Amino acid sequence: MGEQGKGGGTDRRILERISDMVDTERKLRAALVEGRIDQSTERRELKDLEEQLDQCWDLLRQRRARTDAGEDPDQASVRSVEEVERYES
Repeated sequence: MGEQGKGGGTDRRILERISDMVDTERKLRAALVEGRIDQSTERRELKDLEEQLDQCWDLLRQRRARTDAGEDPDQASVRSVEEVERYES
């Protein structure tokens, strides 16, 4: 199934969102280097961004695991930051 099967469009949108967030991360780092933002702003915004990235990656893993198990990937759901962080530690 994968990208061509059920949920492939959703998976693609999640990957596009991840790509957008990675671009935003690069822009934040560049803004710090260029002096357009201070370090505390960069840290705060990066923390929020990293939490959102973790949630996206978690959702994508859930969807792929469901697909591999022959289940409906659309039954996967976004988990809270706390839950995702607990799984990653």
